[in-house]
Order: sequence, then structure tokens, then C-alpha cells
Amino acid sequence: MTELTGTVPARLRWEGAAALSPEVRQTLLGPGAPFELATEEVLGVPHTVFARRPRTLRALLEDKTPGQLELPFLHSVPTGRTWSYREALADIDAIAVLLQQRHGVRAGDRVAIVAANHAEYALLMWAVVTLGAVVTGLNGWWTGPELTHGIALSSPVLIVGDERRLARLEPGSVPDGVPVLDLHELHAEAQQFLGRSPGPVDLAEDDPAVLLFTSGTTGRPKGAVLSHRNIVNFALVGRLSGAIATAGLPAATLAAMPQSCSVVTGPLFHVSGIAPVLVTAASSPTKLVFPAPGRWDPVVLMELVQEHRATYLAGVPTQFWRLLRHPDVGRYDLSSVTSTSTGGSAFPPELVRALHERFPRVRLGNGYGMTETVGLGARIGNDEFLEVPESVGPAQVTVEIEVRRDDGSLADEHEVGEVFLRSPSVFLGYWDDPAATAAALDAERWYRTGDFGRVSGGLLYLESRRRDLIIRGGENVYPIEVENRLVEHPDVDDAAVIGVDHHDLGQEPKAFVVPRAGADLTEESVRAWCALALAPFKVPASVEFRPALPYSDTGKLLKKALEDEERSR
Repeated sequence: MTELTGTVPARLRWEGAAALSPEVRQTLLGPGAPFELATEEVLGVPHTVFARRPRTLRALLEDKTPGQLELPFLHSVPTGRTWSYREALADIDAIAVLLQQRHGVRAGDRVAIVAANHAEYALLMWAVVTLGAVVTGLNGWWTGPELTHGIALSSPVLIVGDERRLARLEPGSVPDGVPVLDLHELHAEAQQFLGRSPGPVDLAEDDPAVLLFTSGTTGRPKGAVLSHRNIVNFALVGRLSGAIATAGLPAATLAAMPQSCSVVTGPLFHVSGIAPVLVTAASSPTKLVFPAPGRWDPVVLMELVQEHRATYLAGVPTQFWRLLRHPDVGRYDLSSVTSTSTGGSAFPPELVRALHERFPRVRLGNGYGMTETVGLGARIGNDEFLEVPESVGPAQVTVEIEVRRDDGSLADEHEVGEVFLRSPSVFLGYWDDPAATAAALDAERWYRTGDFGRVSGGLLYLESRRRDLIIRGGENVYPIEVENRLVEHPDVDDAAVIGVDHHDLGQEPKAFVVPRAGADLTEESVRAWCALALAPFKVPASVEFRPALPYSDTGKLLKKALEDEERSR
């Protein structure tokens, strides 16, 4: 992509208030309004914050009207049980009392959880943060040695899991005196404490609440520590977005709107999983449906959307492709869905067009954020997403974005550089790793994302991860641009592009392509397709066809695995 230089600095802040009518702006954002914004110090640095925010996650969950407390909160497909918000709060308190009295869990303690998604997992998470302890989500797909590393790093006072994953714990991996409990047995045992409360806990909003492990694609996983403030701020950003979307609607229309409902597909040890459990449901009375544990299946998803009249779909691009291309997609009633979104990367424009064609009345959206920001950063949706699907949008509320050059100076508009984020949702740091924290956070609490991007016309565009950049004979090749062209081919299901060594050029791009079933693709036809839209130096020098590409359990393409294969050759 040609880099243009200008005189406008590559910096973004939320400008959404300007688009609101004076009446709506006063009602939502004015002095004393629910979403009044103010400037306050966060860990010693001035930030834009919500002035009237809850200070803890538990306070956020309890911020419900009596009528909302009777709405369904959690539904377990395996057991068929549904908890209302009131019933869930009772179970949460009972579990918290059990943890407090029988296992001595106190504020600041880590409680490690290693399990598949269950409604009981969600209840346990809420019980842990109610006590001021730290939910430590061990990756449910980790092997024994990886679990050993996560336990050693986080030093939990208690480990809870399901039978399948607890069986992976290696001898000696659990320190002496640390109990290991079955998730379902713990929930059953806690029923004897129903009606009791754990009592008040002295918490500050910058106290840690959740410890999530990074994907570890470039080394051993690090533990990103998220505070109550981090997660509450994200929740209020979502709540404000909902308020803006419904502003001005008649009371009768609002009353007739169905309760929002989502099928939980993101693993609860990942930011995509804690978002619905600790954020979405706490910011609005959403019903969360937990499928039976197992691999993501488009048929199961469509069945649950139809049965529970789900209103929201979240996923990664690969999942949306599989859903759209499933031969039975037309047999299910998916008309209840009103919005979809993904996050973490640019959305292929062809996929945006395909989604809009299939769901023309659905509000499409894409967000850019990461574990270290609770997923908060930039976001694009609705008509703007259809017009510029290659963008990840403007800055979200309370977020500042800068694009910087290698020397740390601020880039100009249209100029590609590294993306930096700052907001009240930027994490506290990496657990017990001051060196990694210092490399990621500067003194002004700007988070270094490691992503290349540019700011153009008030929007952020991603180019690639810094480590993914291909330099061919002095020319920069951003893999995402080539990948977007590849998946526009009607016979390509998935694609990835990496740089491979070249004696004269330094590197050249190589494409890994997953053809559609029955397609008759050749390397020459794929290269010719790219050449119709891309400069010659961006066209893959070689193409390798694969039945599938390697993905992590959280849906991230593992380019490092492809690079390692190339090096081993």
C-alpha cells in the first residue's frame, strides 16, 4: 500500500458526541447524566473517564432494576437450567461464602480455573471477583507442561476445573496445600450456603480482577492483569453505545424490544469469553446461552440461535465464513439476530459483503482491541462498516489512539506506523514480569500494540503485526492486503501470507491457500488473480494449497507455525 504523508497528526479520540443532537447529548453526556465524561487521574496519568461509574464489577452487576433482576441471565444447554439475575446473584453469594469460609480465599488471592465453558464457570467467576480475588483463567486446551507453567506463574490458592482438564495436571505441578476442586461439585456444595452473603469487601477500582494469559505464539504465555476499572469502563462504553442506538425511540417501542441474547462461543479463559460474562451481561440484562462443551459447530450455533431467539452473534472471520457457506444455513430461522461483530483484526471486505447479503437488516460491526485492553480500542459498524470494511473504525469512548514512527515520533495521517492505545481499560501489567510490562507500557500508560496501522479520515486501518511485515527488495508488503485479495476469490475458503527467505530480495511473499471443496485451483491461477489487483512485488511468489490452516483455540491464525515449517525445510 502506498504511504502518503501529510501534515495532520495520526491521532484519534472519540468524536461521537458531535454526531448527537443537543438534546440527546445533554441527556446522555451532560452534567449529572448517566454517561457524563470527566478527566481524572488513573494510576497517576490523566484519562477521560465516566464520572458516574460503578467502582467494582459486583456493583456493576447489581446495577439492575427489580424487573431486570427477574430476567433470564444464564442458560445451560447440558442441564437445561436457566438462572434469572436474582437466582444467579444468590448462587454467586453462596459460592463466595464457600470459597471464603472453607478455602480461605481473600482479596488479591488468585483462583485458577481450567474448564470448558459452563454456566457454573460463569457463576464461579462472579463469586471470585465478588470477594476481590483474581479470576485466573488457565487455557482449557493447554497440555500438562503448559498448565504447570500457568500455575507456577500465578501461584493460585485454589484450582477449580472439570474432570477432563484436571486430569492433565502433572504430578508435582500443584504446590502442597493448594486444593484442587471439581467445578460441578463445588457448585453443588455451595448450595448449603444459599441465603448467606460473604459480607463487604474493601476494594479499590484499580485492584486486579482477572488474570488472562496471552496466546504465547512468540514465547511462553504472559499473564495480563485486568482491574475492576478496566472491565467496568469497557462495560460502560458498551452501555453508552446501546443508549445512543436507542435514543429517541418511543417508550412503547423500547418496551416491546426483546431481551438481548447471545450464544457464548468465546472460551472463558479468553477476553472474548469474559466480555459476555463480565461485561455485556453486567452492562445490560443479557441472556447468555452456554452450549454443550465441544468444538465450535455452525449447526449447533444455528440451532441455538433459532431456539433462543438470539439477537447477537460474535465470532472470528473463519467462523463467519463457515456459517455463511454451510449448505443448511437457509433452513434455520436466524431472523432474531440484529447485530454481529468480530474483533482483533481487519475484516476481509468480501466477508462483509457476504454477511450483509445474507443478513441485510443486521447491524454489522468490527472492533480492534486485545487482551491487554479488554478488547477496547477502535470500532466500526453499520453503514460505515459497509462503506469502508477494511477499516477497524474510529476510537471508542475514553480511548486515545496514536500511530508512531520507529523513533517514537507521531506519524502523519496516511503514514504507516505502530499503533499505541491509551484508555482506562488498559491493563495493569503482566503478572510478575516487570520487564515485559515496561516493554508494553510507557510512563504515560500508552500501550504498545505491536501492530502496524495508519490513520486516514478519522479512521484506523490495520496493516499487519510488526513481526508479520514482509520486506521484499526494500518494498514493504503487508500480508493482510494480499490475504484480503486472496479470500475475494470465489474458490478460496481461507488464506495466509508469510515472508520466506530469498537470497537476493531478502524476503518474498508466500501464500497458503485453502480451496473450496471441489474447486480446481492452480498456483498460476491464484497468482494471476492477485496480479489483477496488486502491484507485482505483492503477488505471492509461491502458493501452497492446504486442507486447513493452523488456528489457536481462540481463533487466531498461527502464522508462526507456518513460518516454523518453512524454516524446517
